Amino acid sequence: MKIRQIDLSVNPDVNKFILFPFKLYKGSKQWVPPLISSELKKLDPANHPYYRHSSAEFYLLEDQRGNPLGRIALLHNTRYNKYRKENAGLFGFFDVIEDEKAANILLETAEEWGNKKGFTKLIGPKGLITTELGGILVEGFDHRAALNINYNYAYYPKYLEKAGFQKERDSLSGYIHVPSAVLPQRVQNIAKKVIEKRGFYIKSFQTKDEMRAMVGQAQKVLHESFRDGEGYVEMTDEEFALVAEDLITIADPSLIKVVMHGDQIIGYLFAYHDISVGLQRARGRLFPFGWLHLLIDQKRTTWVNVNGLGVLPEYQGRGGNAILYEALAQTIQSKFNFEHLETIFIGEENYRSFSDNLTLGVKWYKRHRVYYKTIG
Repeated sequence: MKIRQIDLSVNPDVNKFILFPFKLYKGSKQWVPPLISSELKKLDPANHPYYRHSSAEFYLLEDQRGNPLGRIALLHNTRYNKYRKENAGLFGFFDVIEDEKAANILLETAEEWGNKKGFTKLIGPKGLITTELGGILVEGFDHRAALNINYNYAYYPKYLEKAGFQKERDSLSGYIHVPSAVLPQRVQNIAKKVIEKRGFYIKSFQTKDEMRAMVGQAQKVLHESFRDGEGYVEMTDEEFALVAEDLITIADPSLIKVVMHGDQIIGYLFAYHDISVGLQRARGRLFPFGWLHLLIDQKRTTWVNVNGLGVLPEYQGRGGNAILYEALAQTIQSKFNFEHLETIFIGEENYRSFSDNLTLGVKWYKRHRVYYKTIG
């Protein structure tokens, strides 16, 4: 086995790096492929906003014939270190065959790189942008991955832990069976009360252009809501615009809820159709017919994902979250035929969201873990 850094200007190398998981997870019913076009952009320093402030190196592990056995990206994220007051190297895009030696070569390469950079810690897996939810799946291997959420085989955690990596933080995803779910009366009462007495109200959207017009305010709410959260790093305007447009592209405007006080956004809740089956059928490609699979699945899917709820700190604990839950429940019941709801990536340290989800009847069934290792 040999490991080498790929040249991002050499298309065959980039394609081999991007397509390796498609071979690794071929036949897996749980893995959901990303869009190849989106993955290619992440390896394009000229066009991805991450490279305006930070750098990355991408490595392939191959056999003697040049067949890929594993991959890893090593990220010198200057904004992460400045914002989190860390001296850490990040790693991501970690995939490997079921071979402990192969995994060790990838992780040893990361450690050598980190030592050369003078880092005192390695953290990962992480994405290029904060909202690219990282981590290794450590529980819930029998369940299909939600849209844009990482899936990996069960041997991954074992290899990381045997290489000396420890838990940094966990995020949980939970399940609700929609037809049998009932919004607790206490939540309904709170929502009614704050609407009547505090002047909060829900702004719903009819078009994607209406959503785009609110991006600037939403960015502020996101930052203020999560600025002290574990692992959070404020996005640049360009990064947020990219993330927002990706969400708007797949979202049904009626599932996006914003709570207002006067003309100010004070909170939001993002929900969207889970088109994972469509992505599996499209095999990562929009053309020539991949887009058709996505459109069909958006109409047929019985799954809805809830990924992102934020309320400005000064309004937390004042009922804004209850209004958002009530509004989403009404929309789902009146307009859609969803049977399954997955609430995604709730940090176990986020006690407010954790408590809310338990109140709503969420059953936790997946766990992702970000790891760290002290080096140097």
